[in-house]
Amino acid sequence: MKTFLVTGGAGFIGSNFINYLHNNYEDYIINLDKLSYGSNLNNIKIDSRYKFIKKSIGDDITEIIDNTDYIINFAAESHVDRSIASPESFVSENINGVLNLLECIRKSKNDPVLINIGTDEEYGDTINGSFTEQDMLKPSSPYSASKAASSLLALSYFRTYGIKTMVTRTSNNFGKYQFPEKLIPKTIIRNLLNLDIPLYGNGRNIRDWIYTEDNVRAILTVLFKGKYGEIYNISSNNELENIDIVEKIFDLMGKKGNIKYVSDRPGHDVRYSIRSDKLKNLGWKPEYSFMDALKLTVEWYINNEKWWKPLIGNNTLSEEPWKLKWD
Repeated sequence: MKTFLVTGGAGFIGSNFINYLHNNYEDYIINLDKLSYGSNLNNIKIDSRYKFIKKSIGDDITEIIDNTDYIINFAAESHVDRSIASPESFVSENINGVLNLLECIRKSKNDPVLINIGTDEEYGDTINGSFTEQDMLKPSSPYSASKAASSLLALSYFRTYGIKTMVTRTSNNFGKYQFPEKLIPKTIIRNLLNLDIPLYGNGRNIRDWIYTEDNVRAILTVLFKGKYGEIYNISSNNELENIDIVEKIFDLMGKKGNIKYVSDRPGHDVRYSIRSDKLKNLGWKPEYSFMDALKLTVEWYINNEKWWKPLIGNNTLSEEPWKLKWD
């Protein structure tokens, strides 16, 4: 039996990872999370081979790492709009926190494998073509810049200190347990509440979407089949304009909402697109079609008001969150 340390494991992707890992493997899981606004222990649906520790990756967790085989670092500030309004916490968590995590690994008596979870936003946007792992980074927001820095730090610790690190860069995730401030859950919830559906600019910005369970399986593929010191893009190649996403949600809900076009956020990327051939060569492929996954997600939010209702407020469902001042 191996031991997984999942940092940020009470967040959206982290909790989906823990639930999948527990249901499909026999390993022991340590969930380390500081329980910030996007964390929710109610996401975790297991009660064996599991331990929760309330700590941050900025803390000294060397002793925990001493007894760990694999570290999957999901811990991050992750909302672009919040990074525009209040960038300081993104530097603290996504850069300084990852630096501290790497130092704890370096000081540890153990030799664990680390996967540092990144984002396709590190590459910036592109009008034509798709980014590969060899392309230059050109982040547009404090969020994506902080994630790019964390990826480069992780890779530098492989080169300099021999730490067993790998980096994933994933396209936009969606699925159950996603915090309501993100496009898909916000659209579903605001439509349920008969509120306008805000779209930035002309609504034509393009994002590449992946169902979170497909992302979880991709991360595990990288962990068990990937090469240390390497980057792996993760994409299902579901490129859609934001307005198309909203219209598809309306169709699945059987309820046509009112779209409200609001002012565009600063530095808004036009189109994200990455190639994941390198990952597919390891044997991974997505199992869910976009529409099947979106249907599952819409149904989950409709049927789980008790989960999302305590989380919403004027700020969480704000039409223009980048204009707000976040703590």
